[in-house]
Amino acid sequence: MATSSYFTLFELPPAFEIDLDLLAARYRELARSLHPDRVADASEGERRHALERAAQLNDAYQTLKTPPLRARHLLALQGHEMDLEATIQDPSFLLQQLEWREELEALQEAANLSGIAAFKTRLNQSQQALGRDFAPLWQNPAQRQVAEQLVRRMQFLDKLSLQVRQLEERLDD
Repeated sequence: MATSSYFTLFELPPAFEIDLDLLAARYRELARSLHPDRVADASEGERRHALERAAQLNDAYQTLKTPPLRARHLLALQGHEMDLEATIQDPSFLLQQLEWREELEALQEAANLSGIAAFKTRLNQSQQALGRDFAPLWQNPAQRQVAEQLVRRMQFLDKLSLQVRQLEERLDD
C-alpha cells in the first residue's frame, strides 16, 4: 500500500475536498476485511502481513481525514515532497501567529470559556478558508510555492486547534 495509493485504496479521486463520511464508511469496510483477527489461525508471516496492512490502512485513513496531511499527500502525488523543516517566510502570517498565541494565552489565564469558543470558531473559519484556497492550486505547478505556503499555514492552525481542544479539556475538568 504505497503512499501514492491512499485515494485509490478508498476508491476516491485525488482531491482536497473529499466526502469525510464516505471516507469513514470505506475505512470501516476495509478495516473489517483487513482485521488481523481474521487470520488468527494463519502462519506467523501471514499474521504479521495482516497487521502491517491494517497499520498501513490506519495511516492512509489518518492522512486523508486530516486536511494538512491530505494536502501534503496531494502535493506528494504530484512528485513534490515538502520539506518538514522549512519555516514560514511570510511576515504577515508570522505576526498573525504571534497574535493568536497571545490571545489564546490570555484566554487561558482568564479561563474564559466563551472567549475560547469564539476563538475556536474564528480558527475553524481560518482553517476552512485555507482549504478553499488550497483546493484549486495543488495540481498547478505554477502555484506550487503558494500551495506549500498554504499547507504550512494549515499545519500551524492544526496545531493551534489541538492546543485549543486541550485547553478546553483542562478547563472542563
